[in-house]
Amino acid sequence: MGKLQDKVVIITGGAGGIGSGMAKAMVKEGAIVAIVDLNEETGKAMEKELQAISPKSMFLQANLMDRENLGQIIKKVVDKYGKLDVLVNNAHASKQKTIEETTQEDLDFSFGTGFYPTFYLMKAALPYLKETKRNVINFASGAGLEGHTTQGAYAAAKEAIRGLSRVAANEWGKFGINVNIISPLANSPGVQAWAKAQPEYYEDIKGKIPMGRFGDVEEDIGRVAVFLASEDSKYITGQTIMVDGGSIMLH
Repeated sequence: MGKLQDKVVIITGGAGGIGSGMAKAMVKEGAIVAIVDLNEETGKAMEKELQAISPKSMFLQANLMDRENLGQIIKKVVDKYGKLDVLVNNAHASKQKTIEETTQEDLDFSFGTGFYPTFYLMKAALPYLKETKRNVINFASGAGLEGHTTQGAYAAAKEAIRGLSRVAANEWGKFGINVNIISPLANSPGVQAWAKAQPEYYEDIKGKIPMGRFGDVEEDIGRVAVFLASEDSKYITGQTIMVDGGSIMLH
């Protein structure tokens, strides 16, 4: 029996990067994971990998910017499995630009792939989470906490997610629902792209990590997600968990 035996989990952006790391860590603990992603090719490949461990796990193709149909993601999962235990809002895309260069379209893209899906999926999941009394895991970023340059649209959306998560933790605690936030520093495709775009900045950040490396998406980030999705974290809510090798030490 794993820590998440037969728990039904939705992970957005689950086909690659941190999302796939969490999915793999969770199925190894007995979870049934529905990964949601736009990319059908990588989604199907990850579905096959997950099903080798957890045969009931599946891939759902969806465009998270299609707000009108976000509720269908929750409905399809609950219709298939009969319940929902954990919602992980991981997906987020943005463009790296200075504030001076950032357009309304850039803001809409960042909020449309990150904040709004987080909000609407949480809202749609609430009736089912009330039944299971389980967990929501959202994602923040050091870009928002420290104000990294060229990350205005991304940082703004991430901090909006943190604010929303704290409100939900206060409102939903009475239902037995935990809402927590992971702020990761991982060797994900997004970080790799950032390293290419700003190599000096990347090396500077890496050099300041007390543990001397970027985290592994499964072993480092995924294991913390397992903890937050499990009974072990039932008295933790509204918290930003820094999974970043000590880069940012919150006071």
